[in-house]
Amino acid sequence: MRKRFYIFFVARDEHGQLRKISIPVHYLYVILTGAAIGIAGLTGIASSYTRMLQKVSTFNQLRTEKEELKDRYTRLEQVAKERDIQVASLGSLASEVSALYGLKSDPVLMNTSTVQIEDAQVTSSMDQLYALKHTAMSGAATVGISLGLTRNSTTADWVRANSAPNLWPVEGQITGSFGERIDPFNGEGAFHSGVDISAVVGQPVLAPADGTVTFADFLGGYGRAVVIDHTHGITTRYGHLASFAIAAGQFVHRGDVLGYVGLSGRSTGPHLHYEVRINETPVNPYKYLRMTMAHIGGFAAGS
Repeated sequence: MRKRFYIFFVARDEHGQLRKISIPVHYLYVILTGAAIGIAGLTGIASSYTRMLQKVSTFNQLRTEKEELKDRYTRLEQVAKERDIQVASLGSLASEVSALYGLKSDPVLMNTSTVQIEDAQVTSSMDQLYALKHTAMSGAATVGISLGLTRNSTTADWVRANSAPNLWPVEGQITGSFGERIDPFNGEGAFHSGVDISAVVGQPVLAPADGTVTFADFLGGYGRAVVIDHTHGITTRYGHLASFAIAAGQFVHRGDVLGYVGLSGRSTGPHLHYEVRINETPVNPYKYLRMTMAHIGGFAAGS
């Protein structure tokens, strides 16, 4: 059988001799097959290398993210630890202040180095601290301490005491008491829904507690009258005024001037008719008359 060849002619230059190269067919097939295998191998290697680079890149990215998360966790852990220490310190401070004035307080937070602080304890401690801050800023602490509300009392007791009308609206002698009495105009028995406090014409009438003025006008036998709502169902009335220093809808603070003593309305002489009502039912105002402006001023100066 004759062998088959592929003949290649190679010219050295345009005028040079031709060189003939004969390559058997089966050699050419071997070369082409080897070349194909080589290309396939290189392609596989390149593909594997590319996938390896992608995996390395992904691994490096995940490692970076892990380090960042670790750093963030460490920072958060440090912040949480500092917060626990801070809260424990504030809770201890609140307890010390409460103990100083004999107030009832929540249990002191445990040492953060031995026991993990529970959320309920943290909330209780912060509530206690904020309550003390509120009572101090609002003046409730001053009122509570002035009234002797210390031993076995709470900040809530101070707040309630601060909302009660416990300041004398005018300083003077009580000339008409609360309850049954003889009507000075007709000599018959009548119920007196407040107290009459002797004062001179033009003497300032003060708000006994914070509240909103709901009425400031002429009111029958009361004459010129003022009504203040102190919330919690407590209202106060002031009768026989000469003039007003406030208007309806205005918010007043303890010690603000409401008006001036006069004898308007059904009055036998200059005085202040003063009432305290709880849910519109008159109660004896005398039990609320515990403080004067001089008392508050003296306490503030002494503190």
